[in-house]
Amino acid sequence: MSAYFVTSTGTDIGKTFVTAGLIRYLREAGQAVQALKPVVSGYDSSVVETSDPAVLLKALGRPVSADEIGSIAPWRFRAPLSPDIAAAREGRSVDFDQLVAFSRKAVGDNTGMLFIEGIGGIMVPLDARHTVLDWMAALQIPLLLVVGGYLGAISHTLTALDVLTQRQLKIAAIVVSERDGDTVELADTVATMARFSRGIEVIGLPRLPGGINQHPAFAQIAALL
Repeated sequence: MSAYFVTSTGTDIGKTFVTAGLIRYLREAGQAVQALKPVVSGYDSSVVETSDPAVLLKALGRPVSADEIGSIAPWRFRAPLSPDIAAAREGRSVDFDQLVAFSRKAVGDNTGMLFIEGIGGIMVPLDARHTVLDWMAALQIPLLLVVGGYLGAISHTLTALDVLTQRQLKIAAIVVSERDGDTVELADTVATMARFSRGIEVIGLPRLPGGINQHPAFAQIAALL
């Protein structure tokens, strides 16, 4: 059994894209894979097919239904805001202890590969006292750090790396998820990050059409898991 927490330096960087691609790659290789996206904001039930939980379910080969979404994403909020604010708008909250217990149970029950995808960046507040960083520290499973290739991403990445190292969290790999419109060459970003990554592998992943999982980068990432 192996479990990894997929985190990032911010929102809309590519966590779900990377996670779904890895799921497809590993399933095609014959491996058992499961995934969770326990906390979701910006969730609109009227367009559920495009939500992050739906993307993961499709990659897993599971139906996109209310029960299936509830099983992998129990904390869902409509407002596209940090979970603490989004939950408050609905008169709700994220119970941190329940979130950790839910995640730990999934890790303990899993017999194959498990990905737990976080929300936003590493310091996004979950409630009045806890952030995603606290969630990851409570689980103590290796991380996949997904970062961007935009101008400024190197500083954001190295800042995140320093914080994660201070909390003694193990990072299995840094994945640079390129987006259309990035003004810095992906290879240059990867090379620079690698000089400061303290021996952690940095892998560049071009922004590919949805559902594509044949890029060699996925094999590189999977080999580190």
